[in-house]
Amino acid sequence: MAEPLLEVEDLSVHFATEDGLVRAVDGVSFDLKRGEVLGIVGESGSGKSVTAMTIMGLTRGVNARFGGSVRYAGKDLLQISDTEMQDYRGNEIGMIFQDPMTSLNPVYRVGEQISEAIRAHEKVDKRGARRRSVELLKQVGIPNPESRVDDFPHQFSGGMRQRAMIAMALSCNPAILIADEPTTALDVTIQAQIIELIGRLKDDFDSAVIMITHDLGVVADIADDIMVMYAGRVVERGATRDVFYDPQMPYTWGLLGSIPRLDRPRPERLYSIKGTPPSLINAPRGCKFRPRCPHAFEKCQEEPRLEQRVETPGHLDRCWLDVDFKREHRGAMIAGESTEAA
Repeated sequence: MAEPLLEVEDLSVHFATEDGLVRAVDGVSFDLKRGEVLGIVGESGSGKSVTAMTIMGLTRGVNARFGGSVRYAGKDLLQISDTEMQDYRGNEIGMIFQDPMTSLNPVYRVGEQISEAIRAHEKVDKRGARRRSVELLKQVGIPNPESRVDDFPHQFSGGMRQRAMIAMALSCNPAILIADEPTTALDVTIQAQIIELIGRLKDDFDSAVIMITHDLGVVADIADDIMVMYAGRVVERGATRDVFYDPQMPYTWGLLGSIPRLDRPRPERLYSIKGTPPSLINAPRGCKFRPRCPHAFEKCQEEPRLEQRVETPGHLDRCWLDVDFKREHRGAMIAGESTEAA
């Protein structure tokens, strides 16, 4: 069996603020092998992007406190210096940021920005970097790359800007590609094209991919495994098929229920999980999802461990509910119907 390319073990990222300690990521662990796609799913504020930014070394600062380890090719990225981290960032681990309009510098041509990323890690002159930029734009499906390489970001459509960001992330052929909400603000047709493109480039470059999204539908076809996060913690993890067809965590049921479906009558409004995500400073006692869970009971006052409760190996969840009870009652929530507390 192939050795993991990336090993994240008990990662915690806390930020000291005037109001208290923000536990943005609290004990997250996962492995990633070459050629695999891991989908990290959850609402805004669940810790998805902070996890990715920490892997990239972008959360370092006077207010940040780290725990655990992030090992890439045997080296703990949390323990190396900022100078050493620059050798890994972009070169070994590339990232597609959430908003290409704000991630791309508006006063520099797209080709110049891609060339800069190439020249930061490779010994190549400007002419060679430009040729490589044109090749990358062609690979990600931008028409007329020889001329579009000299355009500014505002001259690209939203989908094309995202493709340019992908080209930049792949400029040094990284072993790991992190895509943070790569389909945000794009229409469904362009979303499908971007997801297909990332999957194809993953195979072409033999990379591993971490796909971060709030929408389980985005990772349904591309991810090998799915990790569901809530309030800085992993609440369910398993193979994509297991998470979709045998979900164990009521929070996962709510995420599945919020996906628009063509195989059921169209509701007047899409289902939404009641309540709001908890404070990361004063989190609820016990199960963090307890205040919003329609099936919470007394034992939920205790913190459940992330462990295997079903017969499927590798399918873990953080919920006290009995497995048979879950399978009997999850249908309404997944169908997008309101449920009453049991």
